[in-house]
Amino acid sequence: MALCLGRNIGVIKARRTVCCSLSSSSSSKNSNNGGDANGLLKEEEEEKYNDIWELFKEAQQNILYLNKQRLQSEAVNKLGNEQSLWWELLLRIDSMVLTGLIDSAEASGLRKTVMGNKFSVALVFFDIRQKTDAELLAKLRHFSDKNVFHIIQICTEMEPLVSVGSLSSYVTGLSKALQKKGHMVENFVNAILFCYVKKWHRYACLDLTEMQGLREIEAELYSYFNGQLHGNRIWTGIVHGIGVTLIQPLYYSSFFDRERVYGYSDDFERFTYFSRASLDYIAKSGKQPDVLHIHNWETAIVGPLFWDIFVKQGLGGTRVLLTCHDFDSQCLEQPDKLALCGLDPASLHRPDRLQDHTMTHLVNVLKGGLVYSNKVVIVSSMYSKERIISSFSHGLEPTLAIHKDKLLVSPCGFDNSTWDPSKDKFLPKNYSADDLKGKSICKVALQQQLGLSRNSSTVLVGCISTELLDFDPNIQKVVWNATQKNVQFIFVGSKVTSVNGALEYLQKELKDETMRFVNKYDEALLHLIYAGSDIILCQSFHDPLPQVPLKALKYGAAPVAVTSNENKFRHFVAHEQETTRFSQFITSAFGYLSLSQAVDEIKNNPSKWKQKIADAMAKDFSWNAECYDVHVSAYTAMKSL
Repeated sequence: MALCLGRNIGVIKARRTVCCSLSSSSSSKNSNNGGDANGLLKEEEEEKYNDIWELFKEAQQNILYLNKQRLQSEAVNKLGNEQSLWWELLLRIDSMVLTGLIDSAEASGLRKTVMGNKFSVALVFFDIRQKTDAELLAKLRHFSDKNVFHIIQICTEMEPLVSVGSLSSYVTGLSKALQKKGHMVENFVNAILFCYVKKWHRYACLDLTEMQGLREIEAELYSYFNGQLHGNRIWTGIVHGIGVTLIQPLYYSSFFDRERVYGYSDDFERFTYFSRASLDYIAKSGKQPDVLHIHNWETAIVGPLFWDIFVKQGLGGTRVLLTCHDFDSQCLEQPDKLALCGLDPASLHRPDRLQDHTMTHLVNVLKGGLVYSNKVVIVSSMYSKERIISSFSHGLEPTLAIHKDKLLVSPCGFDNSTWDPSKDKFLPKNYSADDLKGKSICKVALQQQLGLSRNSSTVLVGCISTELLDFDPNIQKVVWNATQKNVQFIFVGSKVTSVNGALEYLQKELKDETMRFVNKYDEALLHLIYAGSDIILCQSFHDPLPQVPLKALKYGAAPVAVTSNENKFRHFVAHEQETTRFSQFITSAFGYLSLSQAVDEIKNNPSKWKQKIADAMAKDFSWNAECYDVHVSAYTAMKSL
């Protein structure tokens, strides 16, 4: 663009010289040839000046374009620099506590100050690296404290660092949503797989590519376990703008030198060590969070530890929230093992505390988290609190019933910064709820890419979670019947070998005319399948891991749940009260539809269907919406307890 601009200016100068020459010669000609020649020369001069003016305007547009690009680039760089700056300041505050410059109470206020005034921080603290802690402290004290929450999540997974199940996307998605609204979030990620820093690359399930500013804190941290204090190294970094703390045990390194995150006979000891070490570090560093947010049984022991030991260590204003993604795994152990982390087995092995309801000689770690948390959030997109307690509590119904008033239900969400058809970089044409023209273009592009007959009026069905075929083999009959109605299918491959074999056989039976089987992961194609499909088949509307129904709604594809009986597609209770907003919407908009019914509605009433799709796309079911609201509601309620 700069070269083009230089050429334009050069042309302008050249033409200016030509015009001046023409003007000079015209005076001589006019004196000899009369009015006709004079008029002709005036027309030529006017044409030349018009050319010059057009070039000037083009140059001006080029300059405006370059300025716009420069401002956009500066804005992106500024955002990245601001996030790094916030966390540099927060880590310097930790250093001030450890060196005795400030006490923990003031440190808590200063941390909130940084997050509450984050857009001013970059202007005042741009020279942070040149300032001493004392100089920074003087500046920080000029800021006013704002009412924001300081949340520390103690968790075993965080996307993209360690991703095993739905917990990883939940932790990262919620953290980003909270921080986007001005709250301060820190994540203490389980030390599993983080033991040997120089060997991190050896673990297949660990991804450090998006970790920024990884560094070791030069201070000793001792934590209690099995009757002694043990040393730990502390590592900090930033992932997606979120501060992350990693704890590396020195003596008990064997706990965390594992290839998997879960599934070992000493899981109780490993996770208990991590939970206790996290609390020891929080107390020693002077952090005074508003909320300790813990997850599932693996960190549920934080509840009893906090109220029996740590609340007296300067954390009187902190409250505990437990998130349960399901109640399948609860961890039953011998009571005397509680003493490993400093708890008193005799006082906790009671029916109203940790004693298991069925196996009364054991303690139930998840039950302890439920009892000792101020609020409990159950992640369920479709079911009400009452239904969860009565049908999905796996033996914890008495405890859940007693603590019913502190239970909340939250749906999962999805990342709408990555999954948004209005700005999706993988789509040939972007579209939105207000302008759906691009969706038909995406459908034709998808058909062309996979070798299907190109016709935007043909109903196209995508199936992302193909494990549902293993769950329900009769779906093959459903697919066969639908192809008789001129319906096309695209299946994305599964990790289940038997499923892939069934898909390949089905594709062969259909003679490759109406079905395509994609047996590899292709991110660009996955986005295009959501955009080009009219319907997305789902095993369930509660799909917390790949979030298929949520993404389908955003991309204007109807999520249709599949069961073995085409006439009884609904496998949820529509009349339940106090269900999530997502459940209420999906039930009324698409929950009554079987695959054949959805196809008929598309073909028989296209205008009504188009409006239904536009309404669905306009809804917000991302992490920033209902999931965020439920958690902030819980944090707010806990603040007054």
